[in-house]
Amino acid sequence: MISQRLEKLTEKLIGLYKVKTIISSNVVELELLSMVKIHPVVNVSRVHRYTSQVKGQQKEAPQPVIVEGKEE
Repeated sequence: MISQRLEKLTEKLIGLYKVKTIISSNVVELELLSMVKIHPVVNVSRVHRYTSQVKGQQKEAPQPVIVEGKEE
């Protein structure tokens, strides 16, 4: 069993969170849900501004993966 996280398989971006406090020019504190298991104080290089979809743009659902004739 693998006991450490595989960076290749971890999510690059997680959720939409508000900036709670600007601690310094390099560090911000985020308002996180209690179930999120990361530290709320992060470097600004990890924070990206949310951009919504362009009007009329549709988000396409990915096609199901078929393995040995069965959908997964």
